[in-house]
Amino acid sequence: MRCLKAFGERIAARDPDRQTAEIHIRVALINRFNALGTAGIVRLG
Repeated sequence: MRCLKAFGERIAARDPDRQTAEIHIRVALINRFNALGTAGIVRLG
């Protein structure tokens, strides 16, 4: 939840469908940022 709050405390949309879409977008962004920051593991030997 802390990561979701990094994009803002409040949900801007008032319509429930748009609120759902806004949360999905925030989660997708967090997942993308996490994927970029994750180191790749290379097996040697």
